[in-house]
Amino acid sequence: MSALIERRPGQRHGIAIETTDAAHLAASRRRLTATQRRWLGENGFEATPGSFVLLPDAAGKLARVLVGVNPEDPLAALAGLPCNLPDADYQLAGEGVLADPSLAALGWALGAYQFTRYRPATRAPARLILAADELARLAPLVEATRQVRDLVNTPTEDMGPEQLGAAIKALGKTHKARVRDWVGDELLKANFPTIHAVGRASHREPRLIELSWGAGDDPRLVIVGKGVCFDTGGLNLKGGDGMRWMKKDMGGAAHAIALAGLIMQAKLPVRLTLLVPAVENAVAGNAMRPGEVITTRAGLSVEVDNTDAEGRLILCDALAYAAEQRPDLIIDFATLTGAARVALGPDLPALFANDDALAAAALQAGTAVADPLWRMPLWRPYRRMLDSYLADFANAGPSRHAGAITAALYLERFVPEGMPWLHLDTYAWNDADRPGRPRGGEAMGLRAIFALLQQRHPPR
Repeated sequence: MSALIERRPGQRHGIAIETTDAAHLAASRRRLTATQRRWLGENGFEATPGSFVLLPDAAGKLARVLVGVNPEDPLAALAGLPCNLPDADYQLAGEGVLADPSLAALGWALGAYQFTRYRPATRAPARLILAADELARLAPLVEATRQVRDLVNTPTEDMGPEQLGAAIKALGKTHKARVRDWVGDELLKANFPTIHAVGRASHREPRLIELSWGAGDDPRLVIVGKGVCFDTGGLNLKGGDGMRWMKKDMGGAAHAIALAGLIMQAKLPVRLTLLVPAVENAVAGNAMRPGEVITTRAGLSVEVDNTDAEGRLILCDALAYAAEQRPDLIIDFATLTGAARVALGPDLPALFANDDALAAAALQAGTAVADPLWRMPLWRPYRRMLDSYLADFANAGPSRHAGAITAALYLERFVPEGMPWLHLDTYAWNDADRPGRPRGGEAMGLRAIFALLQQRHPPR
């Protein structure tokens, strides 16, 4: 949180940052001294989004920063500044063109992120001064995003199923929540056969981690996160390019863990259950084979058409267990399909929902907090694409059509009819550096769903 600091009584003001655009540049110029206007012209500043110019005072010291922005994208407005401005304290000037300075401040903090587990930060970020109440509101969102990024960025050697479990146990200790897990063959004894089948070939035992928090008659909420800590594809082995970044296949778990932390920190009035099936999809003599039939926790038999469609297998047992609690809402996050990326690209998580009003509220919440989602259909006629000649259905099929939809339809079979459910097929990754979105792990849909839950369950 060093990139955002609290404004304290008697504290001197930070260096002013004024946001502007081409339409308002003339007005911004009129607020400057003659020397500063001359300096502006010499630097060729035209207020294009992402550009900025440092303006000196009469003594030659930095007095003001003018930054070009797109007013329709406040989250990106300041995101490129923290590691490019001189090391100092700054504050937003009141004359700026942004309608929502709060989103700009959040973007500043997200742009200051650096992953430092294996090498030190290149530099300390510049600091933005905020009022205490604004800092208190933004700090949890920044921390949750940092947690997602750190978890996803960490290579599998240091972020296997056991380490995911340790992260949940640490979260439970912080918020006095109850945590238990089922490890290895305990999964079979407890009737989680698909989680065991996917993870049994790894030297790191598969597990299901459960965190429980809340009490009383509050609504039940279950959050499920796909925790495939590395995905080789199993015996349907991925090629080198497809396997290279599969450390991120636990991105759904990272989102679920961070969301649970936000809920508990905000003390939303819910009875929360967090479920993370955590496995490595590896290759060994006891690996799950194509053509095997597994009877899931729900009693439905599934033919394994493709061992690389493993995420839906570990999720289906977790969803069946979630449904047994008769919750008021189930939400799952998963880096589930490449098809969702082909359809929507890397920035838009695909949202599936079995309730139209719930889906509309989620989309609206995402728009409000600049964390967009895009709804995809649960087109049930496509269930035929998962037909099996010897089991209730298969985990995949011969057609590559509608891959994100058929994956969601597979999961839907494990959610009882009438039980509200949201499924987010998210990329959890940035392929390249952009302001506020550094290359590597990324939180996508996290703030949207938290905003939705705050609306549904406002703190008392």
